[in-house]
Formats: sequence, C-alpha cells, structure tokens
Amino acid sequence: MCRVFGLKSHGCRKSNFQRLPIYGVVTRSLNWNNRMYKKALTSLTILFFMMGFITCLNDILVPYLKAIFALTYSQAALIQFCFFAAYGLTSIPFSKLIENIGYQKGMVVGFALAALGCLLFYPAVLLHTYALFLGALFVLASGIVLLQVAANPCVSIIGPQETASSRLTMAQAFNSLGTFVAPFFGAYFILSGLTNSVYAEGVVYPYFLIAAVLIVIALVLSRINLTGMETRQADDTGWLEVLQEKNLLLGVIGIFAYVGAEVAIGSFLVNYVMEILHVPETEAAPLIALYWGGAMVGRFIGIFTLKAFAPAKVLLTHALLSVLLILVSMQTTGAVAIGSMVLVGLCNSIMFPTIFTLSIRGLKAGQEKKGSGLLATAILGGAVVPLLTGLLADRVGLHHAFVLPVICYAYIAWLGVRSLHSSIRQS
Repeated sequence: MCRVFGLKSHGCRKSNFQRLPIYGVVTRSLNWNNRMYKKALTSLTILFFMMGFITCLNDILVPYLKAIFALTYSQAALIQFCFFAAYGLTSIPFSKLIENIGYQKGMVVGFALAALGCLLFYPAVLLHTYALFLGALFVLASGIVLLQVAANPCVSIIGPQETASSRLTMAQAFNSLGTFVAPFFGAYFILSGLTNSVYAEGVVYPYFLIAAVLIVIALVLSRINLTGMETRQADDTGWLEVLQEKNLLLGVIGIFAYVGAEVAIGSFLVNYVMEILHVPETEAAPLIALYWGGAMVGRFIGIFTLKAFAPAKVLLTHALLSVLLILVSMQTTGAVAIGSMVLVGLCNSIMFPTIFTLSIRGLKAGQEKKGSGLLATAILGGAVVPLLTGLLADRVGLHHAFVLPVICYAYIAWLGVRSLHSSIRQS
C-alpha cells in the first residue's frame, strides 16, 4: 500500500519528509509510525467512499422525484443544482474554517452536517414538498463540501510531489467505488417502490440509514489521533491573489467543466436509457453503476498510467475520447448510443485528481487550503451544466442535449495540451 502511494517501505514505519514542494504544497515532518499512517489512510479512504456514495444517489433522486412530482427535465435538474450550488457558496468559508480548526475537526463537522441533511428528508416527506427536498440536499451537500475541502489537500500532502496525481487518483478510486455501489442501493431501496406510491416516503429509511453511518464515522474519527496531518503554516495571501495564478485559474474552469459534464451525464442517464430502450427506471438504474464503475476501474488503472506517462498527456487522451464517445452516442440509437455514453465514465476517471494537482502546481507554500477551496468552489459546475442541459433537453430533446458536456470535455482537452506544452518548455 505504501509503495502504491509513492512512499518507500521505511517511510511507512517512520517517515520524516523534508520540506518538499508538492505542486506548491509544503509537507511537514510527519513523525508517524505505521499504525498512525494506516489510521490516516483508512480515514481518508472511508471519507472518499462516503462522498461518492452520497453524491451518486442524486442520480437516483432525479428520476425518482421527477416521477413523484411530475417534473420537467429542467425542474428535475434543480436537484443537482441545489446540491452542487453548495460548493459555490460554502467552499471558501469552509476553507477559512479549516484554517482555524484543522483538517480532522473539519472532517468531523462535515460528517455531522451531512448527517443532518439526511435527517431533513423526513420533514420533506411529511409535507410532500419539493422545495424542502432541495433544502435538505443543500445542507447535505454543505457537509460534503467541507469534507472535500479538507480531504483533497490531505491526500496531496502526505507524500512526495511526483506521485501526488497517482495518490489522489487512488483516493478518488474509492470515491468511485461509492458511486458504483450507490445506484444498486438506490434502485433497491428507493426506485423499487416508485410504481406503488405517489409520495416520496421511499427516501426516508435509506437516508436515515446513511445518517446513522455518518454519525458513527464522525464519532470514530473524532477519537483518532491524526494531529500529524495538521498544519499551522500562516498564509496572508488574499483569495484573489491566489486566483491570479494562471494554472489555478485555468484549473478552476477545468474542474467546473469536468464536474458539470460528469454530473450532467449521470443525472439524465436513467431517463436517457428509458427513452432509448423503453425500459422502466429499475432496469435503467443499474447502467448508472456501470457509468460510475467505469470511473472506478479507470482510477485504479490511472494509479499506474499517471506514473508511466505525463499527467497532462493522460488528461488530453481521456478528454478527447470523451468527446468522441458522446458524439457517437448523439448520432446513434440503441445499444451503441447507451454503450458509448456509459463508457464516458471510464474516461472521467483520472480527470479530477489530474486537473487538481496540475492546478495547484506553482502555488506558494501555505496556499494549499485556499487553492483547494477555490477548486472546490468550481464544483459548482455540477449545478450549472446539468441545469443548462435540462433546459436544452426540454427544447431539443435529451438525445442531443449532451452537446454541452462535449464543449466541457473539449476545454479539458485544451487544458491538457496547454499543460503538456508548459511541461515541455520547463524541461
């Protein structure tokens, strides 16, 4: 495990990393023994799994609440809009919070806040009000935002810079494992009761169960000694000054485009399959698992491809393949259209960690929290692009509304070209 994360075996027993810049991040002297390192790694792994699981359940909520409340595509897209809008509104404040309370306490608060959001589904069901569901999702998402802002830099700073993309890809792979499991969970516990009810009570017990798990994780995490992960390094640089770093600014746009495209496809994939293959929700839902499962498989593969090839080159290849696959899907029908769209998930696999690590390259020491906060803010793309895709689908049909994700992936491909040229010039 240590070798996979770019750490030598003796480093796991007792690591004393020097002040090496990790894409602008300065490591501390982590005087951890093997047990402490495993606790940190396990905590981060569980955290990423739960973030993926909860986020992907939105792809089940979209067709579920669309049917319950008889929503249009654009109205159903408000589910993702409210969830991902939390990233735009809370990422920077949460970054400031983490500067004051540290990574570990930030993650504990994040789990607790996400649990509260799950519990708020109950009054939304009692009152059968769509707006209350959206409010509960916003609270739930706020907890996920806090976890994201705390977790991503943690993964980056516990090892050397040359394996930062690989290490974050490994963590994201467990995030994808959560997204792979969630559709099966949602299809069985939520969508299965859709034909027998005109109310939304099908979400109560699943989200109560999730809340209980989150509370347990928060309690356990609060009792683990992870003080070695904390940093008290001061940074007086303003947010706008950090954003003026060109790599970071372009990366913020890249994260916006990537998350927007990925979520737009996942949000409407059930309805897309139903429309093309004429099957019910319960039969279409497992294909979401294949979509997110492709990302999971790709991330485990990416642990090694990102070591063997330049990250920018891998990013470019995946983005171009995404564009090609979506265009094929838009121009075909049947199994070809569905299969090519599902395969985009495989291409998504390495995009977030690669864009993230390329973006914070060049940041000054101590600026990683602000950089992470700004990049987390860009996850707002998951709110905007699906909503625009839904509006377009109401006008021209869902089959051709995926032109917006094509534009997003085209930008990411350009970002890969630019990063590749920049690396060549520096060498």
